Amino acid sequence: MNPPSHRLSVSDRHRGGIQGWKSQQWLFPLLLLALLMLAGCSPASDSTSRLTYGLTLAPSGIDPHLHASSELTIPLRSVYDTLVYEDPSGGGFVPGLAVNWTISSDGLTYTFDLRTDVSFHDGTPFNAQAVKDNIDYTMDPDNHSFKAVFMLGPLQQVEVIDEDTVVFQLSEPFAPLMDSLSQSYLGMASPTALSDWGATEYQFHQVGTGPYRFVEYIPNDHITLEANPDYAWGPSFFTQETAQIDEIVFRFYEDEATRALALESGEVDIIGEMPPHEVTRLTTDDSFTLNAVPIPGQPLQFLFNTLRSPTDEVKVRTALIMAVDRANLVNTLFGSYSPMAQGPLCACTFGFSSDFAFPDHDLEAATTLLEDAGWIDPDGDGFRSRNGNDLELLLVAPTWGSNTEAAQLLAAAWEAVGARVTIEVAPGFGRLKEAQTAGEYNAIGFNLFGADPDLLRSFYASDGLYNWMGYSDPILDALLLQAAQEWSDRAKRQDIYAQIAEILRDEALLIPLRDYVNLTMTNNRVQDLRFSTQGWSPFLIETQFVP
Repeated sequence: MNPPSHRLSVSDRHRGGIQGWKSQQWLFPLLLLALLMLAGCSPASDSTSRLTYGLTLAPSGIDPHLHASSELTIPLRSVYDTLVYEDPSGGGFVPGLAVNWTISSDGLTYTFDLRTDVSFHDGTPFNAQAVKDNIDYTMDPDNHSFKAVFMLGPLQQVEVIDEDTVVFQLSEPFAPLMDSLSQSYLGMASPTALSDWGATEYQFHQVGTGPYRFVEYIPNDHITLEANPDYAWGPSFFTQETAQIDEIVFRFYEDEATRALALESGEVDIIGEMPPHEVTRLTTDDSFTLNAVPIPGQPLQFLFNTLRSPTDEVKVRTALIMAVDRANLVNTLFGSYSPMAQGPLCACTFGFSSDFAFPDHDLEAATTLLEDAGWIDPDGDGFRSRNGNDLELLLVAPTWGSNTEAAQLLAAAWEAVGARVTIEVAPGFGRLKEAQTAGEYNAIGFNLFGADPDLLRSFYASDGLYNWMGYSDPILDALLLQAAQEWSDRAKRQDIYAQIAEILRDEALLIPLRDYVNLTMTNNRVQDLRFSTQGWSPFLIETQFVP
């Protein structure tokens, strides 16, 4: 006997559906309750904690061993461990992947004893050969490292003594080496991944030993990291042993106008380089917190070209410095969030000397210096001239770091003392370098960040890569080299940099404007955000959400 058919005609199904709805309405509250209970028991992946961090520059590449952007260290500090760390509380260098080290009496040989319990994210063991492979990759001229290779200074070779001991051999003492080895640019990468992917593709497949694993990089869109559950070898000053947040997504917000909107909408939890006027507005809202992070290195500055008239005269350069109300300029652009720069180094940088601060605003003195140099206004039209030539200045400004806005205020100040000023905006470092190579400028904006003052050598040594002033002085060269080689006596090194600051002030080679402060804002559900000595990179292993 066949079972009864359960087929219904369209009309039957319609009538049954209506009748069923009317007769079983009491089931719906129970169904709704069941759905809510199921939602509370969603898979673990749905409850994964995710933090979104807003970056403000989309770099052309993110392999830290090869590329140079300061911002790339924000995500990659969490991917890579370094041989040593610098304690941000001022405790000096502490063990990282190296448990201890010795430096020979001549400063030429650094011997590192390594941890024996560390593996890279891909399972490759960390050992002395891995260290050598990393340094070889960085120093390979075919890989064209833009920064890390220079941070190694006069390193000649890396020698593997045994599986857990490695030696760095230098041709001359190099005081910045420990600082260099503490930075993400020289973070330890899996030799397997470096070999498998090569210099072109490795940036998309990065493998370190850090508290977070690299997941993906989509240029101009995002970088994703995930927590490394096996991490157990952080430096002593970490407040957490393992990552507190499961996933971190970094997104790019190059347009300043989009940053506050992203934070207020909840699109990001953290974002840096917030415009000062937005900081003023958002700090009145209890939902957000400002983290004002001083960045060591050089200030916002413009470098004078000593090879082109009229800035080839120290009197004119000094007059141009004194013609600018730098304190007012900084307050106009940055409010109370950044201090006025006093010299070639930011005040938070080792080597800074307050004894040789650049001259303050003095319009009368600036006018006198220009007239002493023969620049007068014979016809009273407001513009100075000498021997029939007007006092003309070409100012070149990059588009980042408020350089263009600063250039406009400099131009106004210099026009007020009788100069004709033209501003050329250089979008991108390539255009900036082109303008510098042409040599037709009188002042050009450029600076570098870094906790070690040796970065001054690349600007002010006669053969310095960034000696865009065209200035040469054997006494200054000798001091810069002496400071770089003074690795054992910190007080003596500080004194050498004071002498350097005095020369740079007296020769008026630059106009320092603003000590850099990264105005980083967070949603208040974020807590325990702390930054490295370098200022840019946070220790995101410590960061967590308020329960």
